[in-house]
Amino acid sequence: MRAPLTLGLLATPAAVAGVRRALADYGTDVQLCASELVTNVVVHLGEGVPVTVRVFRDGGRTRLEVTDPDPCALPVRRPAVGADEESGRGLALLDALALDWGVTQGPGEKTVWCELVAEPPEGRVLPGRGAMSVASV
Repeated sequence: MRAPLTLGLLATPAAVAGVRRALADYGTDVQLCASELVTNVVVHLGEGVPVTVRVFRDGGRTRLEVTDPDPCALPVRRPAVGADEESGRGLALLDALALDWGVTQGPGEKTVWCELVAEPPEGRVLPGRGAMSVASV
């Protein structure tokens, strides 16, 4: 198991970009999910809210957790948004990319988490995700 990564930050648009950069080694799916979850904190709780981002990789899975101090502001799935809408796709992306996701509430905080297929090190391809097979004749 790879050592967990923990990032403490204040939720701002600039911090979202910093989270993406910090998670580059975990792959684009983890970066995208983290970006969406931290952006949700900015949009729904406001800028400057303290957030903790944790990433654990174990075997073939990566677990991403984003914790904020509001246990009551829970994510809500919205009906499909139109093609012209500029927001509202975050949880739909989580649904599409994650193997599983959910919310854990604690005293004075909540954690939105998701588990994704761990992307391989640079240069390797996971079967079924861009891998090409050649049949012998």
